[in-house]
Amino acid sequence: MIQAKARAVNGPTDRFQAITIDRRDVGPKDVLIEIKFAGICHSDIHTARGEWRDIEYPFVPGHEIVGIVKEVGADVTKYKAGDRVGVGCLVDSCGTCQYCKAGEEHLCENGSVGTYASIDKYGDGKVTQGGYASHVVVKENFVVRISEGLELDVAAPLLCAGITTYSPLKQWGVGPGEKVAVVGLGGLGHMAVKLAHALGAEVTVLSHSDKKRDDSTAFGAEHYVNTSEEGALDALKNHFDFILNTVSVPLDLGTYLALLRPRGVMVYVGLPPESLSLHIGALIGGRKVLTGSNIGGIPETQEMLDFCAEHGVAPQIEKISADQIDEAYERVVNSDVRYRFVIDNATL
Repeated sequence: MIQAKARAVNGPTDRFQAITIDRRDVGPKDVLIEIKFAGICHSDIHTARGEWRDIEYPFVPGHEIVGIVKEVGADVTKYKAGDRVGVGCLVDSCGTCQYCKAGEEHLCENGSVGTYASIDKYGDGKVTQGGYASHVVVKENFVVRISEGLELDVAAPLLCAGITTYSPLKQWGVGPGEKVAVVGLGGLGHMAVKLAHALGAEVTVLSHSDKKRDDSTAFGAEHYVNTSEEGALDALKNHFDFILNTVSVPLDLGTYLALLRPRGVMVYVGLPPESLSLHIGALIGGRKVLTGSNIGGIPETQEMLDFCAEHGVAPQIEKISADQIDEAYERVVNSDVRYRFVIDNATL
C-alpha cells in the first residue's frame, strides 16, 4: 500500500483533520499521481455533511484533481512520469456496456465508480477517497492530460465545473449565431458564460441581483438581466435558443420556458432539493425541450480541457491552504466565493 497525506472529516458536522490514508499499489494499468491542486465543489460539501445520503467516515472529498505522474504500471501506454494530468468525478466503470464503449462512462449501465464515497473495486469493499490528498492511484483510462496551455491550479475546477457546463453546450450544438442564457453566475455559471462565449454564442446572464454585472461582461456575456426587477423577463419571451440553468433554487419553469424560441432547449445542471411542477403545455406549444445533464465521459472531458487550453478559457479561482478548507466550505454555502476555491495540496 501507498501512504498518502490527506484531509478528512469524521462526521457530518466535524471539522477537517489531517490523516493518512492507504492508496493501492500501482497495478499494470494504473497511474500514480502526486496531487498538486484540488478544487472544492459544492458536491464535496453536500457529501461530507451527509446531505445527499449516508456515507462512511472518515471521508476525504475532492473530484477536481490535478497533478504530476510519479509512476506508471507496466502496461500503461498513455502516460509517463512527469506528465501533467487530471482526474475528475470518476475513477472506474464496467468498460463493457454500450455507454462505456461509447466513451460515456458516467452513464455506465452497471454503475460507474465515483472518485469518492463509492465502493472501490480494488479495495475489498472499502470506499474511494478523493483528492484532498497528496497522492492517488487511478486506472490509466480515467486519467486525462492537462495541456501546457493551462496552469495546473486553474485547471482543477475544469474537471467538474468545466465538463458539467461544456457537455450540455456541445450536446445541443451551441455555436455562432445562437442566443444563450445562463441562469446564475456562480462556480458553474461563470464557466458556462466563458465556454458559450468561446463557442461563438451571444450570451445573456440571468441573475437575481446586480452584484455580478461587471463580472459577467468580463467573462464574455453581452447582456445581463436582474431577474428580481419586476417585468425584467417580459421582453425576453421567445428570445433564446438555449438556456443553461446552473442554480439549485426552485424556479418557475413556465416562466423560463417561455423565454425559449420554438424548439429551444433548457438544460438543468443545478439540482434544486425541492420537486418542481410544470404545466406540460409549456413544452408542447413550441416543441421545447426541458432536460438535465451531469458531467461527461472521459473523451469529452479531454476534449473540454483541450478546448479550454486552445481558447484561453479558465475559471476564476481563489487558492487556499488545507487549513482553510472549513472556512472555504462556509463561504461556498454563503455564496461568498468568486468563483472557485482551489486547495494547494503542498500545504497538506
